[in-house]
Amino acid sequence: MKKLRSNLVVHSCAMKVVFFGTPDFAVPTLGRLLESSHDVVLVVTRPDKEVGRHQVLTPPPVAMVARARGIDVMQPAILKTEEVAAALAGCGADAAVVVAYGKLIPSNLLEIPRFGFINLHPSLLPRHRGPSPIQWALVCGDRATGVTTMQLDEGMDTGPILLQERIEIDDGETAELLAPRLAELGAGLVVRTLDELEAGSVSPRPQPNDGVNTSPMLRRNFAKVDWSMPARQLVNRLRGFTPWPGLYTKFRGGRLKIFGLEEVTPPPPGSEQPGTVIAATSEGIVVRSGKATAVRITEVQREGRRRMPVDAFLIGERVSRGETLS
Repeated sequence: MKKLRSNLVVHSCAMKVVFFGTPDFAVPTLGRLLESSHDVVLVVTRPDKEVGRHQVLTPPPVAMVARARGIDVMQPAILKTEEVAAALAGCGADAAVVVAYGKLIPSNLLEIPRFGFINLHPSLLPRHRGPSPIQWALVCGDRATGVTTMQLDEGMDTGPILLQERIEIDDGETAELLAPRLAELGAGLVVRTLDELEAGSVSPRPQPNDGVNTSPMLRRNFAKVDWSMPARQLVNRLRGFTPWPGLYTKFRGGRLKIFGLEEVTPPPPGSEQPGTVIAATSEGIVVRSGKATAVRITEVQREGRRRMPVDAFLIGERVSRGETLS
């Protein structure tokens, strides 16, 4: 504690923190912690992996930031070891912060820090538990999402909630655009959570039983278009699956990646089978989708070709009304 000239007494709110994180999403939180009054004494991240066409062994983004700031880094292949437990206990950590580490934290570590493990989850729990909450918020057509800090337990995102912050999802926003916004929002929430834990002004509360759902892990086969889905659902899948796994359809025996997709409102009348081309103009390729809806494809990429708007694509490909995409 220290005294200000006004004779007010404040808490320094300084904790020793071990940070568990791996990808770019975790970097803003690590950066904000390093700017705060808290002391990051150790960073635990995933092992280096081969990246790119030439398979260059590359450290995770979190490791690069930590080493640039002179922080000790551990990259264990397995967390449930005496070495990791000893390192965590030996550094005298008050709390461990977890942001997109990429593996479950084993139970033998959870009780070591005084305040346990504080996890940043990019959804408003209990909605969208699981490994892909940002993507599935978009796939499900949510109008808002947010971030949650919670104390880890042995379940999958089932621990008690500490703090939450909500944001609106912008029209047309993709996972690629939403993720950095949530990363920045979560970074501030993590620091505030540690401050309030140290000050005793926040208490964990159990997650409600209502509204629980779990997002599945993204898989490559999710990218294949199912034209029987309604237009809005297809558009939302493209938003959620950008940049990966993306969306594609079969066109004249080859794969056609879709980068731009709009719902046509009102849909043109007709009883065509889903996947049937209704129109092909410089504005886009209109395709019948499920429940008598329709979508307009505005940007595509043929296998082995460059990505292009549909008006350029149609110069080389004469797409006719009545053709089918599958």
